[in-house]
Amino acid sequence: MVRVGPHWDVVRAPEALGGRALALLGGATGAVIADYNLMYWLIRPGAAQYWRRIRQVQTLGTGRVETSYIGVPPIDRTSGPYLHWRVPVGPGRYLTDANRLREALVRAVVAELGVAEGDDR
Repeated sequence: MVRVGPHWDVVRAPEALGGRALALLGGATGAVIADYNLMYWLIRPGAAQYWRRIRQVQTLGTGRVETSYIGVPPIDRTSGPYLHWRVPVGPGRYLTDANRLREALVRAVVAELGVAEGDDR
């Protein structure tokens, strides 16, 4: 388990939304951790601190009262369903641009759930 916040924050989404967002991001994604039915993107600390709520998406790290931890798999674990790298860390592939990720997740939520950000239907 690694503490979220000092080096990166995390955006967590269920696999259905995450898979769609990952496809929308294409080569613009950074590293992505997967664990059963969840996906985790690493982003710059504080980059999602003031995001409006996105249905079924959580941000962990900077600006939160509680301390969060996530499991980080060994670099060579690239398949699961258990903890693994869906998109492994590599040269030039570490953090995902938070603005691009947010846009992809909002589009994924609309496509998968038929709702916009902050919609509590």
